[in-house]
Amino acid sequence: MSGGSGSGSGTDTAYDGAAITAETPDAWAATPMQELLLTLADDELAIGYWDSEWTGIAPVLEEDVAMSSIAQDEIGHALAFYTLLSTETGSAPDRYAYGRQPGEYRFAALLGHARGDWAFTLARRTLYETADAVRLAALAQSTHAELAGLVAKMRREETYHLAHMQTWFGKLVDGPAEGRARFAAALAVAWPSALDLFAPLDGEAELVASGVLPVPLAALREQWEALMRPELERAGVAVPEAIAFIEPRRGGLHPDFAWLWNEMTLVYRSEPGASW
Repeated sequence: MSGGSGSGSGTDTAYDGAAITAETPDAWAATPMQELLLTLADDELAIGYWDSEWTGIAPVLEEDVAMSSIAQDEIGHALAFYTLLSTETGSAPDRYAYGRQPGEYRFAALLGHARGDWAFTLARRTLYETADAVRLAALAQSTHAELAGLVAKMRREETYHLAHMQTWFGKLVDGPAEGRARFAAALAVAWPSALDLFAPLDGEAELVASGVLPVPLAALREQWEALMRPELERAGVAVPEAIAFIEPRRGGLHPDFAWLWNEMTLVYRSEPGASW
């Protein structure tokens, strides 16, 4: 895991170490429940690793500590989701986290962007934390007891993540013009791909019918947009109404993530099959 200069540039996509054979999507998530868990885990893993790149280089020491702690929480949440997934599939959590090709991950497009500057990191995390809060609130009511219990524990940590971002949001939108302008520009860039957090899942109707997913993702997206649009307007971001009708999809190769994948899977790929 790198925290040095140039991290997350997305320009170095060389894959070091042993090659991994690509598999079909069904090899990773063969049922709607598995697909749901995989998307949740991949979201947390990707944002956790991106934000860990600020370790040692954040603008101030307090934020160095805060971002490192938040990133650790997110990666821990990813492990929890992968572990629950592994009880259904029998495949080890590490294999899900590190044993796939870059294009086989199912995180939302928002999380495929490179780390970027501090303004972009805060913009992405603002959008992610608010969306994740809406999503987790729904999943806490899931009929799947293990998932609901896991989410309830996560929400206690995520409350602090959200509060951290809300503090920064207020500082930036009510602060000096330059900071406000840079933050607004970053939000405008990140917003369209953030909608992918609520992209429809394969087999979603089955999840909703069973109560595993208590509320359809489209409805959760509406809740989130109702919360965020006034905040974006406050920040000076013009959000086109038409974008609400775009239906994004998860998955696919993100060139920036290919760089991060190389970093985060290097040790795993150096000795295939080993237990770490």
